[in-house]
Amino acid sequence: MSLSSLRQTWFFNTRADVLAGLVVALALIPEAIAFSIIAGVDPKVGLYASFSIATLIAFCGGRPGMISAATGAMALVMAGLVRSHGLDYLLAATILAGALQVGAGLLGLGRLMRFVSRSVVTGFVNALAILIFLAQLPELLHVTWHVYAITAAGLAIIYGLPRLTTAVPSPLVAIVVLTAVSVALGLDVRTVGDMGQLPDSLPSFLLPDVPLDLATLRIILPYSATLAVVGLLESLMTATIVDDFTDTRSDKRRECVGQGIANIATGFIGGMAGCAMIGQSVINVKSGGRGRLSTLVAGVVLLILVVFLGDWVRRIPMAALVAVMIMVSIGTFDWHSLRRLRAHPSTSSVVMLATVAVTVATHDLAKGVVTGVLLSGVFFAQKVSRLLRVDAALEADGRTRRYTVSGQVFFASAERLVQAFDYHEAPEAVVIDVGQAHFWDITAVGALDKVVLKLRRSGVRVEVLGLNAASAGLVDRFGVHDKDTEGGVTAGH
Repeated sequence: MSLSSLRQTWFFNTRADVLAGLVVALALIPEAIAFSIIAGVDPKVGLYASFSIATLIAFCGGRPGMISAATGAMALVMAGLVRSHGLDYLLAATILAGALQVGAGLLGLGRLMRFVSRSVVTGFVNALAILIFLAQLPELLHVTWHVYAITAAGLAIIYGLPRLTTAVPSPLVAIVVLTAVSVALGLDVRTVGDMGQLPDSLPSFLLPDVPLDLATLRIILPYSATLAVVGLLESLMTATIVDDFTDTRSDKRRECVGQGIANIATGFIGGMAGCAMIGQSVINVKSGGRGRLSTLVAGVVLLILVVFLGDWVRRIPMAALVAVMIMVSIGTFDWHSLRRLRAHPSTSSVVMLATVAVTVATHDLAKGVVTGVLLSGVFFAQKVSRLLRVDAALEADGRTRRYTVSGQVFFASAERLVQAFDYHEAPEAVVIDVGQAHFWDITAVGALDKVVLKLRRSGVRVEVLGLNAASAGLVDRFGVHDKDTEGGVTAGH
């Protein structure tokens, strides 16, 4: 890499990237610990994972400025495996999940993101904002007034400081100031140290202690496949959102491969699987982070903080971090989408709301996105199917009926095609002109077969005209009416 390329990739935004990375590193600590607890493993498993994934993705990822680490969605998937088989099987599943993600990237499966509609992305963003806010509620329930005071003060600093200066990210200032105040006044509030024991040593290379046989593969493969899919889905969705925030493009193929490499390496140092984190990515972007350096700083500083500065990190009040995450929740939610509910087509609004509802109800982003994509597909198919048109006219000889078919014929519109013909009229001949139509699948071919054969059973001579090359090829392979010598089929443009 040339010096110019290195500067454009890593050091074009050095100061802002370093400061943003510091903020993200602090915000990663409680989340990594919380996700470790969800997965049923020691807090160091989540912390090592967050360090490893963030550091490696800075070099391997396809979306500069995006933060990847241990996540809640991945932790939920692996909890069952940990309960039934233990940590070593989780590490093996993490390595296999990474390998599957690398394979998906090499196969170019990242291109499937083009089938995710804007309504699904908006629903994903809004649902995640709601989940981020809901995750803060346990820290605000049944607590002393000091917690509310610190949270309020944190929000005041976060939103007020930028009016005075933007030289330093306001979330970083809020964390430092509120920690100093909490320690100086000896406030009895929940701190990061109360979340769990921080590691006191650097991670080391290890091999999962599992048998290398088919029995192990049968145990871990279902979990690894789920982790791979959930991880790629969240990462690609987050990359799309960061693309929008920064008005830049990302390499989805490289992101898939990078996530896989990061997870493989993480499994070999005792870390759990992870993926992109929209909350921390938003913190990074809103704090000024744009380049790969911000992600690298987040990962490296995280390790330094928990291993070498653990005594200080333990004193950070959780209320200060709650204020930061509330800011993330407010900034992530697409408030304009509420005003657009009436202006947008009802189907788009339904897709967005369904994505939000399923995601919030299940706390599973993958299920919400899949629901949105399926609904988008159904609504699109219905819309396209209504564009099919069949016009009927009697020829000048009075003995031939011509049907002109226009539009797309596929599984959703095939029945409309069949119902558009009059099978009781029984003219001498019927001409079906499909020059303005396209047949997409075997259901469409089957509908054409049904029309032709039903007319022939009434003694009508049927001729099909105008099949384009693609439709004619499909009819030749799967159609049956054109194999009957009694009728004619003519392909042409």
